[in-house]
Amino acid sequence: MSTVTQSARREHRVTARSLQRRKGKAEAFSMLTAYDHTFSRIFDEAGIDVLLIGDSVGNTVQGEESTLPVTLDEMVYHCRMVARGARRALVVGDMPFGSYQVSPEEAVRNAIRLVKDGGVAAVKLEGGEHMQETISRIVRAEIPVMGHVGLTPQAIHRMGGYRVQGRGDAAREQVIADAVAVEAAGAFAVVLEGVPADLAREITERLAIPTIGIGAGVECDGQVLVLHDLLGLTDWTPSFAKTYANLGALASQAARAYADDVAQRKFPADEHSYS
Repeated sequence: MSTVTQSARREHRVTARSLQRRKGKAEAFSMLTAYDHTFSRIFDEAGIDVLLIGDSVGNTVQGEESTLPVTLDEMVYHCRMVARGARRALVVGDMPFGSYQVSPEEAVRNAIRLVKDGGVAAVKLEGGEHMQETISRIVRAEIPVMGHVGLTPQAIHRMGGYRVQGRGDAAREQVIADAVAVEAAGAFAVVLEGVPADLAREITERLAIPTIGIGAGVECDGQVLVLHDLLGLTDWTPSFAKTYANLGALASQAARAYADDVAQRKFPADEHSYS
C-alpha cells in the first residue's frame, strides 16, 4: 500500500475549509475528474483529495466536441454517482454552460440543485470579474464555490478555440484581475487553466486561497487532470497532461482476446458453465 493511500485513509473527509489550509504547503494536493461510482471509489481509495465531476463529461463520455451541450440534469446524474463512491475526497460539481450565466438568482437555484440532488459538497464555475456577483450570491447561499479562470472551455467561441491565456501585458493583467475577483467574491479555491507558468506562480503567491493548475506549471497549490488523459483513454492527449497508464490499449487487447476466444469456442469453458 502506498504512503499516500495509508495517510489518506487516516484523514477525515476533505472539505473546502480543510483544503484552504493546504495553501502554501510544500506538498501539493491532487484533483481528478470522475464521472461514475467506480472511478470515484478507486480514486478516493487511492488518496485523491478532490474529485471533480467536470462538464468535460461532454467530451470524454458523451463524445461531444465541446462542453457546451452538457445539461444540468446530466450533471446531477453524474454527480450523484460520484458522490456515492467518495468517502474522503471533496466532491465538486461543475456548473454547466447556461446554468449560471443568465442571472445570479438562477445560478443559486441551480447550485442548490447540484448539492441537494447531486450530493456534491461544492460547485465550480468559470469566469472572473464578470462572475464576481454570481459567485458571491452562491457563497451566501452556504455553498462553497471553486472558481476557474484563464482558459475557460465554456468560452471556446469567444476565445476562438482552446488557446493559452495571459500572454501579453493586457491579457496577463486580465487573468490576474479575474483571479483576484474570484477570491474577493468568496471562492475557496480557483482553477488556473492554460496560462503561462510564471503567471500562475504570481497569482498563487498573490492569493490567499489555493490555486489548482491544469496547464499552468508546477507551482500551484494543487493540480488537476482529466481521468481519460491520466489513464490513456483518449485518442489525443494535450501537451500539459501526463498519461500514467494506458488502459485504452489494455481494454482493446482484452476485447480482442475475448472475441477470439468466443469465435474459437474457448469461452465459456467448463469452469465458466453450470452443470
